[in-house]
Amino acid sequence: MNLIMKIDGPVATATINRPDARNAMTMAMYDSLAEFCAWVDDSAEVRVAVLKGAGSKAFVSGTDINHFRGFESAEDGVRYEKHIESVLARLEQVTVPTIAVVDGYATGGGLSMAAACDLRICDRNAKFGLPIARTLGNCVSMATYARLVRLIGAARTLHLVYTAGFVDGEQALAVGLASELVDDADARVAELCEQLAGHAPLTMRASKIALGRLRDRELPPDEDLIRLCYGSEDFAEGVNAFLDKRKPRWQGR
Repeated sequence: MNLIMKIDGPVATATINRPDARNAMTMAMYDSLAEFCAWVDDSAEVRVAVLKGAGSKAFVSGTDINHFRGFESAEDGVRYEKHIESVLARLEQVTVPTIAVVDGYATGGGLSMAAACDLRICDRNAKFGLPIARTLGNCVSMATYARLVRLIGAARTLHLVYTAGFVDGEQALAVGLASELVDDADARVAELCEQLAGHAPLTMRASKIALGRLRDRELPPDEDLIRLCYGSEDFAEGVNAFLDKRKPRWQGR
């Protein structure tokens, strides 16, 4: 299974299980993640939900690029971003605290998934990035830009996108992208889950809902920006270049 779900007492865990592909997400895996969120909310016993990646190379490296091979127009990009955003929004809406365990790379969609969780507990191998300006030439949803701005601010978000580089664990902690940086993420998360499971669940739920209401003020439209990128010759070139393992030839159209 590419997404393994389990409940151990008050803790529900979803493990992204494609280590040979750096845990790149397929559409079926995104759908399974949404099912995990519903599963958590349907359980009266669960007090904490944990999201982690299998292996030590990546939390999630983003969406499997092969998915974009079939894109024929900008509308494919609009549908894709709407679908991914529906899953990320569902992750944000889980009623119990959510923890992303970041060991290795959290890039593209993986960065978006980590940002949608309440806490990000990071191993010292953690690396965050949104390298789309260097790789595919696409963009992300307005909601994902907003999540990043809330965590690290507009200037650092633009720097992350413009440089198409990576933020390591120390930098992530310094700018607020990581909640904690630890030597043994699994041990710390187990300790943290025990702590949170013992706290008043309604206090945590009310606080999460309150912050969500502040977060969910109406966002500006973004379909024009998605069409601009996903409908471009550059996006098709970026996908082909990535899969062909060569440098893309950008033309700005």
